Amino acid sequence: MMRLFARVMLAMCLAVVVGFHAQAQTKPKVTTSGPDFPKTALFVGNSFFYYNNGMPGHLSFMERAAYPENKAAYRNTMATIGGSGLDWHDMENLLRAGGLGAYSFDEQNNVVFNKPGRQYDAVVMMDCSQCPIHPQLKDAFATFAKKDGEIVRAHGMRPVLFMSWAYADKPEMTEALAEAYTIAGNANDALVIPAGLAFARVRKLQPELNLYAPDKRHPSPVGTYLATCVTFAALTGRSPVGNSYTMGLDAPTVELLQKAAWDTVQEYYGL
Repeated sequence: MMRLFARVMLAMCLAVVVGFHAQAQTKPKVTTSGPDFPKTALFVGNSFFYYNNGMPGHLSFMERAAYPENKAAYRNTMATIGGSGLDWHDMENLLRAGGLGAYSFDEQNNVVFNKPGRQYDAVVMMDCSQCPIHPQLKDAFATFAKKDGEIVRAHGMRPVLFMSWAYADKPEMTEALAEAYTIAGNANDALVIPAGLAFARVRKLQPELNLYAPDKRHPSPVGTYLATCVTFAALTGRSPVGNSYTMGLDAPTVELLQKAAWDTVQEYYGL
């Protein structure tokens, strides 16, 4: 009887594990942005980036908190259009010499003219929330992930793809988006930031924690902070757990989100 009980318990545990990790489909080929981790990035996308005063800005604060001795080196910019797909953006124009990133501002709001030439180490790209899995738009996603990735590399920068999250009322989008972004990342030798998988993880861990704005699409401040933590972990290769930048959220929520982000990145990259 004891042996039978042990087998039943093992089967139940495996069922829980399989259920939780069911989103791991195609495995990513690129699992780190190192060893020369990017310090500056351009985020090209839509309102999922710019909600809550802009996720890239929060990322800068988190990076500077983690590396205070070299905080001036960290800088992130976003080029966003509401509702846009990658095909709405003119990547060649965004990366033109003397354009975006030619100058920035320090903590005292002084203008800093950045070194001419390559203004960013990486370009993080996100398609519209449905585009990678929409029957009429998924081909454009594949086409522009390749085209824009080639343009980014031609400018001496690294292309990165940002895996967006499922809508609050359509959780089934998670697996389809994860697969689409991972396939595109593998096809273009690009790192993929698994934000969508982190959203799914937190929704399972703490369903009552609201990651969404009232429209059930865009991120709440909690959702933006989670996306920031995942992006920090993916781009720096460093755990966000214990980072002092909290975006004003309460300590238990910050602890949960930081750990969920790090666990997601490690699991997705197979670390």
